[in-house]
Amino acid sequence: MNRFSDLVRKLILAGTGPAGGEGISAVAGVANVDLLRGFFTGQDPKQFLFFTRTPNGIEAGKAFLQWLSERPGHRDKAITLRAYVAQLQALNASGKKAPADLSYIHQPVLVFNGDSDRMVPTRNSLDLAHRLPNSTLVIYPDAGHGGVFQFHTRFVSQALEFLAR
Repeated sequence: MNRFSDLVRKLILAGTGPAGGEGISAVAGVANVDLLRGFFTGQDPKQFLFFTRTPNGIEAGKAFLQWLSERPGHRDKAITLRAYVAQLQALNASGKKAPADLSYIHQPVLVFNGDSDRMVPTRNSLDLAHRLPNSTLVIYPDAGHGGVFQFHTRFVSQALEFLAR
């Protein structure tokens, strides 16, 4: 147990799983294919990376991208190629680690994901919630890695309620 763990009262985790999670080391392949899909179809790759390809998922992706475009200034910088590669390398390394023992984390944890996350497969969020002794799992239907974007109103409400407890 980390000597600073008592400084964290609650955790909210979205679209993630424990080290050693099944399929996590394959994120680079999924992400790169979706970047190419976006390039060759003239669409923003976020549409493929974060949302399902169902009619609801496609519409949610379009709404999300529209929402992103509403703030033209004061935006985060685009990710650099170097940062992108480093992120994928870290995910690959994490995916190859032995499954983590998280039983010592006793703080309340709220875990979110979509039911069809291809980047960090949803089963990893279920596994993560199972490994955390004081967790609550929320899985959004017909949603991918961007489930919290797709269900942002519900997510904010659930997160605020969790933090207020």
